[in-house]
Amino acid sequence: MKFPPSILEEIKARLPVSAVVGKRVRLAKAGREWKGLSPFNAEKTPSFFVNDQKASFFDFSSGKNGDIFKFVMETEGLSFPEAVEKLAAEAGVTLPKITQEAQVQEERRKGLHEVVELAARFFEAELTGDRGGSARRYLASRGLDGEARTRFRIGYGPADRFALRDHLAGKGVSAELMMEAGLLVHGDEIAVPYDRFRDRIMFPIHDSRGRPVAFGGRAMSAEVSAKYLNSPETPLFHKGSLLFNHHNARKAAHDTGQAIVVEGYVDVIAMALAGFPQTVAPLGTALTEDQLTLLWRMADEPVICLDGDKAGRKAASRAIDIALPLLEPGKSLSFALLPEGQDPDDLARSGGKAAIAEVLGAARPLVDMLWTREVEAGPLDTPERRAAFERRLKEPLGQIRDETTRKHYRREMEERLAQLFASAAPARTERGRNSGGYPRGRGQGAGGRGGFRGGFQQPAPWATGLLTASSQLTGSRMMARGRGEDKREAFILLALASHPALILRCADEIADLSLDGTAAERFRQALLDAAMEGILDEQALAIRLEQPRVQEAQAQLLAVTGPAERLKLAQAADPESVFDSIRQAIVLHHRARTLHSELKAAERALADEATEAHFAWIKDVKARLETIEGTEAMSGD
Repeated sequence: MKFPPSILEEIKARLPVSAVVGKRVRLAKAGREWKGLSPFNAEKTPSFFVNDQKASFFDFSSGKNGDIFKFVMETEGLSFPEAVEKLAAEAGVTLPKITQEAQVQEERRKGLHEVVELAARFFEAELTGDRGGSARRYLASRGLDGEARTRFRIGYGPADRFALRDHLAGKGVSAELMMEAGLLVHGDEIAVPYDRFRDRIMFPIHDSRGRPVAFGGRAMSAEVSAKYLNSPETPLFHKGSLLFNHHNARKAAHDTGQAIVVEGYVDVIAMALAGFPQTVAPLGTALTEDQLTLLWRMADEPVICLDGDKAGRKAASRAIDIALPLLEPGKSLSFALLPEGQDPDDLARSGGKAAIAEVLGAARPLVDMLWTREVEAGPLDTPERRAAFERRLKEPLGQIRDETTRKHYRREMEERLAQLFASAAPARTERGRNSGGYPRGRGQGAGGRGGFRGGFQQPAPWATGLLTASSQLTGSRMMARGRGEDKREAFILLALASHPALILRCADEIADLSLDGTAAERFRQALLDAAMEGILDEQALAIRLEQPRVQEAQAQLLAVTGPAERLKLAQAADPESVFDSIRQAIVLHHRARTLHSELKAAERALADEATEAHFAWIKDVKARLETIEGTEAMSGD
C-alpha cells in the first residue's frame, strides 16, 4: 500500500521521535539529543540516540537507524502500512483511502510543486533582468544583495498583469494549475485571470523538505494598500502550519540549541546574514499551535524576538496565550524585546551580531512575561484591586494542561504574590501600629477618621529615592560581577578537575557555560582539551594541567573557594554527590545570569517610565536573586 508523501510528512511533523521512542525506551536528555539503552541489544552503557530535529534515531550497538515508522516496524514487528496506520491514529491524522482518485490528487500535488518551482525560477530571473532594476536597488539599500538573494532565492514579480501567466503558459502549464497554485487572481467577475504578484519583491516560502510551495511579495509602490501579500491557501500551502526559513533553520537550531522567531521575512534574512541562521518567522499571522510544535522540535525554549513597543508586547501576549495550554516539562518560550523603534533588521545593520546577541541574552522566560502582563493590567492600590489582580493572574494558569507544569507555575505565582504583597504592606510596630505611628486601619485625619495611609498609598519608593538593594544582596557577588573570579564558576571547574570521570557526563553544558572570569575561561578550555584527547585519569589529567598558565588559573580559582567547597574538591569525596553539586551549581549559574540580564532590563524600563509595575518588577527580580544566594549558602553548609 502506498501512502502520499504529504501524509507521511504530516505524521512525522506531529509526532517527535522522542515521544514515539520514549514509550519503549527510557530516554535521558544528552545535550541536544536524547539517549538510552538499545531496544535491540542488551547493554549497560547507552548507545541509542534520538534526534528530534533530524526526526531520526540511531543505535550504535546494532547499526539500526531511521524514522518513527522504521522504529515501530523494528520494535513491534509491524509492516510499513501497519506502522503508518498505528502512528496516524496517535497523531490524529486521517489516512485517505487509497483510491484511484487519491492517486490522481497526489499526482496533481506533484504537478503543483513543479508549477511553483517554475514560478520561483521566473521571479529569480526577472530580478536579474531589465525589469528588476528598481527592485535590485531597493534590496541593495537594505543590505540584501549577493549572498542574500542567492541563499533565499529572492525574486521580482514584474508590474505586467500577465507576465508570469504567459511565461508559464509557454512552458505548457494550464491556467487551472496556475490558479490552484495561487499564482493567478480569478473569480466570477474576472473575465481573464491575471498575475497575483505584480511589481513586488518575491520571497519563496518553502516546506520542510525545502520545496517552494508559496510566495510572500513586498510591494515596491508605496501607493499599494497591502505592503506584503502572501499566497492564498492551496493544496500545498497552509500558512498556519509552516514557518518562513524553517527548512534552513532546522539544522542551525540543532547545532546551536536555539531557535529564534521574528516577525518578517526581511528580519529573518537580516538575522541569518548577521550570524543567526536559526531564525524563522510566522507567515503574516500570529503564532499558531502547529507552528509552536514545529519550533519545539527545533529547540526546547525558542526565543520570540519582538519590537519593544505596545505592538510587540501585544504580540508577546498572544504568543503566551497560544503557548500556555501546550506547555510541558522542558518545553517553553522566552521573549527578547528589542529597543523601541527598532526591528531585527535595523539592529543587525546598526549594531551587528554583538547587538543582537545582547538582546537575545536578556530574553525573559514566559513566566516573567505573564507576570508582567498581569501586573501592568491595572493599579494595585486597593485591596479589591489586588484581589482582582490575584484572580486575574491565576486564571491563565488553569489553561496549562500538563499537571506537573501547572503545579510549578501556580507555586511560582504564589511566591511572587507573597513577595509583592509583603513588600507593599506597611511596616508594623508594637501594638499593631504602622511605621507612621497610626493604628492599623486608621488615618491621620481629624478625629482619627482619615483614610487608610498604609500599603500602596505610601509614596512610591522611586519617588523618594529609596530604590536600593538589601545589604546582603549588595555585598554578595551576585551584585558584583566582574570583580575577580566567581566562586561558583571556580567550584564547578575545580570539582571536575578533581573528578575527571565526570567531565564527559556534562561536557556539553560546560562548553556552553558563560563564564565571567578569565582564569575560569582558561581552566575550562584546558579541561575540555584534555577530555577531547581522552585524558580522564586523575594522574594523567594532573600532568596535563601542569602548564604554567593553567596552574596560575587553577590557583586563582582555588583562592576564591571556601571550606565547604574544598571538602567536595577532595578526591575522596563521593563522585555522585559531587556530580549532583556540580549540576546544581550549573543550574544556579544559568538562573543568576538570566536574572541579572532581567534586572538590567527592569532598571531600563523604570528609568524610561517610573511606574509601580516596573518597580515591582525590580523588587521581584532582586528577591529571586537573594533566593539563589540563600539556596547556595544552604547547599554549602
